Amino acid sequence: MMENVNDTPARLLKLLSLLQTPRVWPGSELAERLGVTDRTVRRDIDRLRALGYPVDAELGAVGGYRLAAGAAMPPLLVDDDEAVAIALGLRAAAASTVAGVGEASVRALTKLEQVLPTRLRRRVRVLSTATSHRISAEPAVDAEVLTTLAAAVTNRERARFTYRDAAGRASARHGEPAGLVASGRRWYLVAYDLDRGDWRTFRADRIENPRATGARFTPRPLPAESPADYAAGARTNWGTPVLPVSVTIHAPVAAVAGPLADAPGELVALDETSCRLTGEGDDAPEWLAHRLIRLGVDFEVHEPRELIEELRVVRERLERALGARRAE
Repeated sequence: MMENVNDTPARLLKLLSLLQTPRVWPGSELAERLGVTDRTVRRDIDRLRALGYPVDAELGAVGGYRLAAGAAMPPLLVDDDEAVAIALGLRAAAASTVAGVGEASVRALTKLEQVLPTRLRRRVRVLSTATSHRISAEPAVDAEVLTTLAAAVTNRERARFTYRDAAGRASARHGEPAGLVASGRRWYLVAYDLDRGDWRTFRADRIENPRATGARFTPRPLPAESPADYAAGARTNWGTPVLPVSVTIHAPVAAVAGPLADAPGELVALDETSCRLTGEGDDAPEWLAHRLIRLGVDFEVHEPRELIEELRVVRERLERALGARRAE
């Protein structure tokens, strides 16, 4: 089979797209997919390597080619649905509580939208308009802290770090990390505290200077189904008060379930035109106050007192704004 030189760029793109699938591709299968000879496949593999794509060759009866991790980030090929998913994910990540991730997401989104076809930009715009993401007021978490802890979890290495409690007091910790948990707008580390001889949940935004010690450990039995389940049961150890929440909302459950999806507690229908939000949460009262106001419907707060006080603060702020407008 003769190689058509004019088809080389398009063929390389198709080959790269195939190799991005996480599997080993026999040379004969690649040749069949591309409509070329095995020799041409080998040449194209060499061309991709010259362009910086790390393509590994595995020998043996079940050998073949696969795209490996490289020292630098090479260009990637994605289909239409993947491009839209990435764009929406970047928009959501722009509201991240991980330090630097929001800015990096905006930069990446700008680059992506510059090259998106018009039809895909329209899809992203429609989906983004129908979806809202809260800009968090929670303390930012250093991305390096998360990656260091994640590596310790994955490699089963003991870790040392400084931890500050709710009062800001610092203490040295030495533990066996079991998992990172993203809950609401915060990150938590679940670890066995070697100095205290018990399991602990640590807020990631209060962890400083973590480092893996290199000492490996055998995971201990966790007193829960998963780190997430353990963290959910250890809420009172997070240093944030857990408050009872009870709010009557004059709208059907279906009308407010989406906007209140990450609010504490659950929505219970009272009748066809109203429902009640009940439960417990450690979310900042100001966040829940603004979320309720944005519903655009009437509501009454029964508890907590902190939420009622926050709504009074918002009312006074609005009254001052209206007074300034009338004075103009």
